[in-house]
Amino acid sequence: MKRVITALVLIPTITYVIAFAPLAVFLSVLAAVAFLCFLEYSGIVAANGVAKPGIAGFVLGFIVLLSPWGGTGLIAGVALVALAMTLRAPDLRTALARSGALALGVAYIFGAWHCAYQLRLISPWWLLFAIALNWVGDTAAMYAGRTMGRHKLAPRISPGKTWEGAVASVLASVVFGVILVCYAIPGAPLWIAALIAMLANIAGQIGDLCESVLKRGAGMKDSGTLLPGHGGWLDRVDSTLFAVPVAYGLLELARFTGYFGK
Repeated sequence: MKRVITALVLIPTITYVIAFAPLAVFLSVLAAVAFLCFLEYSGIVAANGVAKPGIAGFVLGFIVLLSPWGGTGLIAGVALVALAMTLRAPDLRTALARSGALALGVAYIFGAWHCAYQLRLISPWWLLFAIALNWVGDTAAMYAGRTMGRHKLAPRISPGKTWEGAVASVLASVVFGVILVCYAIPGAPLWIAALIAMLANIAGQIGDLCESVLKRGAGMKDSGTLLPGHGGWLDRVDSTLFAVPVAYGLLELARFTGYFGK
C-alpha cells in the first residue's frame, strides 16, 4: 500500500514539474533530486569501503548538471579533477578507488540529469516520454513476471526479474511511447519514437540491474528510506538514469541527421 500511495503522489507531481512548471521550478526540483541521488550513492560508496566523494562531488556534479555545454570535454575534466584530488589521499593504495567513485558518481547521476535538462529544453514532452517509459515498463514487467514469468533474467543480481517481464516491459514502453508521440509531439516519425522507446527501455532495465549490483556489493537492500515502499530516490530512478541519456542521444542523432526537427 505504501508503494502505491507514494506512486500516486509522485507521478502527477513529476508530470506537472516536467510538462507544465516554469523552467526555474523544474531546475530546482531536478537539482534537489540529483542531490538526494548523489547522497545515497555516497552512502553506497562508503558501504563498499571507499571514502565518500564529499563536497567536491556535489560541486563538480552541479557544474555538470547546469552547464550549458556538457559533452565529453566536461566529463573528461571531471575525471581529471577527481584524479588530481587523490594527491591528498592518506592511503595512496585507495587513490584509484576514490577517484573512480567520484568520477563515476558525477557522470552517472549528474550527467544523466544534465541530459534530462537538455531534453526538457528541446521539449518537455520528450523528457516526459523518456522518464515515463520506465513507469509503464516497470508496471508491465511486474504483472507479466508474476503471471507468466518462468525464466530468470539475472538470478545472481535480482532474483525476481524474468525474461518474460523484461519483454513485456519493452513492448509496453514502445506502445506507450508511440501513443504519447502521436498526441503530444506531432511531426515526430513514429518509427523513430518506437526505436527510441525500445532502446531507452532496455537501457533502463540495465540501469536497474546495475544499481542492484552496487547495492549488493555494499550489502544493502535499498539505497535509502525517503520513499515509503520504494526505498530511496536512487532506487526509484535507477532506470531513468540510464534511459534518459540514451533517449537524448538518439533524439539528437535523429535531429542531426534531419529525420525531424532541428
